Amino acid sequence: MRRLFGTNGIRGVVNETLTPQFTLKVAEAVGTFFDGGEILLGYDGRISSPALASAAASGLASTGCTVYLAGMAPTPAIQYAMKRHGLDGGIIITASHNPPEYNGIKVLGNDGVEISREQEIKIEEIFFEERQKRVEWNRIGEIRKLSGIIEEYIEAVKMHVNVEEIRKKHFRVVVDPGNGVGSLAAPQLLRELGCKVFTINANVDGTFPGRPSEPKPENLGDLAAVVKAVNADFGVAYDGDADRAIFVDENGTIHWGDKTFALIEKEFLKQNPGEVIVTPVSSSSLIKDIAKVYNGEVVWTKVGSVDVSHKMKEINAKLGGEENGGVFYGPHQPVRDGAMTTALILDILAKTSRKLSELLNELPTCFIEKDKVECPDDLKEKVLKALYEELEKENLKFDTIDGAKIWFEDSSILVRPSGTEPIFRLYAEAKNRDRTLELIRKYKEKLGKIITKIVQEVGN
Repeated sequence: MRRLFGTNGIRGVVNETLTPQFTLKVAEAVGTFFDGGEILLGYDGRISSPALASAAASGLASTGCTVYLAGMAPTPAIQYAMKRHGLDGGIIITASHNPPEYNGIKVLGNDGVEISREQEIKIEEIFFEERQKRVEWNRIGEIRKLSGIIEEYIEAVKMHVNVEEIRKKHFRVVVDPGNGVGSLAAPQLLRELGCKVFTINANVDGTFPGRPSEPKPENLGDLAAVVKAVNADFGVAYDGDADRAIFVDENGTIHWGDKTFALIEKEFLKQNPGEVIVTPVSSSSLIKDIAKVYNGEVVWTKVGSVDVSHKMKEINAKLGGEENGGVFYGPHQPVRDGAMTTALILDILAKTSRKLSELLNELPTCFIEKDKVECPDDLKEKVLKALYEELEKENLKFDTIDGAKIWFEDSSILVRPSGTEPIFRLYAEAKNRDRTLELIRKYKEKLGKIITKIVQEVGN
C-alpha cells in the first residue's frame, strides 16, 4: 500500500516531493476526513512554512472547513490551543528536526494529539483514491485568525509546577532554540518563572545558521561553553519545532534525553508509585531500571511520538518519554513538549535544592551510541526481513516491536528503519563504552552487507 505518513507526519524536500500543490491536495484529504469541521492551522519557522500553510488553508477551506490561523508557534503550543479552543482537528506545517530544505505536515485530532495510524490510513485512502470533497462556491469555509495561543500555552505550563518555589531560586538558564520557534515561548516562560535567561541562536531563521536543527550532543558545543561562561545552573536546547529538549548541566556536560527523562521519571514515581511509564523500544534500559526501583511499570511502544501519545491515551498513563529528548507529561498534554520538560526540570531542582549534575550522576551508568546506515526506502522491508533471518540463524534473543531490538546479557542494540529518512538507525547501549562501539561497528557492517546484497539482487 502507498503511504503518505511516516513516523511523525508527512515529510519531504520542499518543491521536490513536498510542493504547494501536494500540500493543497493533502489538506483537501484532511478537510474531507474532518467533514467540514473547525480546523486549526499553525507552522514552524522554516522558510517554506508560510507558503505551505497558505496552500493548506486553501485546501481545507475548499472542503468547507472553517480554518483558524494560529500563525508561527511551537508545535506543543499549537497542540494545546487545539484542546483549549475545542476545535475538531488541526494541521501543523513543520519538519521538526530535519534539515532546512525539508518541511512536513502533521495532522492533529480534537485533543491536540496527532491522529492515530488508523486515521492516517483513512486520509491516505481519500488522497490516493482522489475522493476529496469540494463544496459549492458559496459554502467554501472561512479563514479566521486565532491570536494569543503562545500566552495561553505559557500559562498552562506554569499550572503544573511550583512557580513560587522556582522563583525563589533565581535560576540562571541558557536557552538555545537553534533558530527555531522555541524562542517564541521558552525564554518568556523561564523569565516568568523568575529565571535569569541567556539565549543563543534565539532569532527565528529557517536556514538554521546557528547549528543543525536537531539538538544532538555534537551540535551543542556552543551551548555547553556559554553555560560555563555565565555560570548557569543548566542549559537547554530545542529542536526546530520545540517539542524536544536536550539539557546541559552546570559543568557543561551534555546529556542524552534518556538521562533527563529518567530523572523526571524517578521524581514522578516517588510522588506517584505504581504508575505506568510509556516509552519506545529505542529508549535506554535505564528507564526500566528506574521503574523497577521506584515501583513503576514500563510499557514499550514502536518508535514515534504518535505511538507513545496514543498508548498513553489508551491506558491513561501520565508520563511518557523518548531517548531524543521528548517528554510527554499527561496532566498537561500527552505529547512531546520542550517547554513543559524544562519547567519539570526546574521544579525538580527547586524541590531538591541540588545541582543538575548531582541528580543525573546518581542515576545508574549506561553508555549509548547511535549511528545510521543509508538504505533506499523501497528496500527497507526486504533488508529487515533478511536481518531477522540472520538473527534467527545466530539464535539471538530479539523482539520486533519496531525493527529488531537485540538483547545481550550486558547490552542491547536496536536496528530499525527510519520513518522519515532513507536510512536505518542504530541505537546501542551497554555498561561500558567499548561494548557500545563494538555493537555499532558490528551491526553497521552486518546491515551494510545485507543492503549491498539486496541492491545487487534488485539490480539483476
